[in-house]
Amino acid sequence: MYTMKETCAKTNLSYETLKFYCNQGLVPNVKRDKNNHRIFDDKDVAWIQSLNCLKNCGMSISEMKEYIRLCLIGEASIPERKVILDMKREALVEQMEQIQECIDYIDWKQGFYDDVLSGKTKYFSNLINIEG
Repeated sequence: MYTMKETCAKTNLSYETLKFYCNQGLVPNVKRDKNNHRIFDDKDVAWIQSLNCLKNCGMSISEMKEYIRLCLIGEASIPERKVILDMKREALVEQMEQIQECIDYIDWKQGFYDDVLSGKTKYFSNLINIEG
C-alpha cells in the first residue's frame, strides 16, 4: 500500500491533482488507513497512470467520469469504451499531423535562413518590401 505522497511520486502527479481526482470520483474505491488517510495499491497506481494518459489524450473530467462509469460496468461496456478511445485516437492523429506540418515548416524556414546566411539564396520577405 502506498501513501498519497508515494502514489504522487509513482504517477508523476502533484498532491493537489491526485486529491482532486479522488474527490471527483476518478479513483474509485479509494481505501483509507487507520488514520483515515487515503492509501493506494498497485491496481490504484496503474489506474491513476491510465487517468494521466486519458488526460493527456485530451479527455475532460466529465469524459473521464463517463469512461470510469463504463469501466465499472465491466466487460459489457467494452464496445462503448472502444468508441470513446477511437474518437480520442482520431483527434490525436490529427494533432500529430498538424504538429508534423509545423515541424516541416520550421525545418524549411531554418534551411532558408541557413541558405540566406551562407549566400546561397537571396533573402526575401512576405512582410516587408526589401527591393530598393
